[in-house]
Amino acid sequence: MNSEALEESNLTNSTSSAQATGFERRAVIDLSAIRNNVKQISDVVAPAAVMAVVKADAYGHGAIQVAKAALEGGARWIGCAHVTEALALREAGIDAPMLAWLHTEDTPFEAAIDAGLDLGVSGWELERVAAAARAVQTPARIHIKVDTGLGRNGSTMEALPDLLNRASDFQEEGLLRAVGIFSHLAVADEPERPETDEQLAVFNTAIELIEAAGFDLEVRHIANTPGILSRPDSHYEMVRLGLGLYGLSPFEEDTPQSFGLRPAMTVKTRVANVKKVRPGQGVSYGLNYKTEGETYLGLIPMGYADGLPRIATGAPVTVNGRTYPVRGRIAMDQCVIDLGADINPEDFLGAEAIIFGDGGQSVNTWAYAANTINYEVVTRISPRVPRYYIEGSWGEAGE
Repeated sequence: MNSEALEESNLTNSTSSAQATGFERRAVIDLSAIRNNVKQISDVVAPAAVMAVVKADAYGHGAIQVAKAALEGGARWIGCAHVTEALALREAGIDAPMLAWLHTEDTPFEAAIDAGLDLGVSGWELERVAAAARAVQTPARIHIKVDTGLGRNGSTMEALPDLLNRASDFQEEGLLRAVGIFSHLAVADEPERPETDEQLAVFNTAIELIEAAGFDLEVRHIANTPGILSRPDSHYEMVRLGLGLYGLSPFEEDTPQSFGLRPAMTVKTRVANVKKVRPGQGVSYGLNYKTEGETYLGLIPMGYADGLPRIATGAPVTVNGRTYPVRGRIAMDQCVIDLGADINPEDFLGAEAIIFGDGGQSVNTWAYAANTINYEVVTRISPRVPRYYIEGSWGEAGE
């Protein structure tokens, strides 16, 4: 079955009324690309394990579907920011090893331990995790997080000895097992900067401390996607694959294809209206753009409520194989492209309009227009845009 046929079949299966939902707007997620990306990275980091990071609804791609595809592609762990994200995956039947690391006092630690989740611990959470383990009569599995220079979560090196002493007491009591140590790289997407060397040196010192304290570590992990691709010395026993899982590059000068990665998301809609206007016609709020001559304007029924950055004036929309920049401000539900004077409007009304992805421009072009990063553009595509899942040629060809 070809990709288009698979897509149409998937549309039928994804909604009770595919005809009614139609092609108004959608984010098409190629799950075969997810599998491909895991396989490519697994080959790079072997024998280290790959953790597929599916926080934030898998960067907007759909956490349950992506987690399943990633495991099929060879990932051995799943990573989430919040326990509630991980619990939803457990409820969906995903039983792979899973880590959640960003907590508050309201985090459901008891449910997490009951569900067999590993928990990241930076310091203050330790007593609450131990209390939850005591309540459910099950030892917690923890990964101690160390702040090696990013300045967010994680124990400082100064506080680490005390944290290890407390963790050791709870481990002797049978309330937990410290099975991992991890940290996060700050500037690995800028390989020339010296801070990554400094962070790895701190991380290695932290490893020595935790091992000297008598903990039997199963995994050490610090590498994110840029670390995976630029710093083999950061791989240890496991890497955390985030952006690369979705087929995107963390480096401005390198395309995903240069690493064997395939972008998984395509966002598209249909041209909602085409009309001929006079010279000097203002476009959208503020009238910051005015047509230079007689032209046709195309209305794109997606705006910032759908996740398109409001400031991304000039971002590309591809229609009938040609790319047109967004003119004027992006509004809540819509934006406008200038199609030029020499068109047949009947060829454009109802035509497919690709925001980014397969058949259109890279998501990076939207990131540049919005002065942001590709991570943000895909993650912010809103729930108002239905996700449809297809299988592309990689899945059909086999491994």
